Amino acid sequence: MPSLYAKWAARHMNRINLVLHAVGIPLTVAAIPALLFRDPRLTAGLFVCGYALQFVGHAIEGNKSGEQMLCEKLIRRR
Repeated sequence: MPSLYAKWAARHMNRINLVLHAVGIPLTVAAIPALLFRDPRLTAGLFVCGYALQFVGHAIEGNKSGEQMLCEKLIRRR
C-alpha cells in the first residue's frame, strides 16, 4: 500500500502546482496564529488566499484537491 506521502506526491507532480502549494500551505497555516491578533480580515485573507493558490494548482495539474475528494466521498455515503 502506498504511503500517504507517495499518494500526495503522485497528485502534485507539476512544478507550478508544487510552487503554488509551497506558498499556499504556509499562508493557510499562518491564519491560525493570525487569530491571536483578533484581526478577522487578516485571518480570512491568509486562509482564503492560501487555499485559493492550492486549488489553482490542482486545476493546473488537472486533478482534485484532497478536500474535494473527501467531500465527494462523504456525499456518496449518504
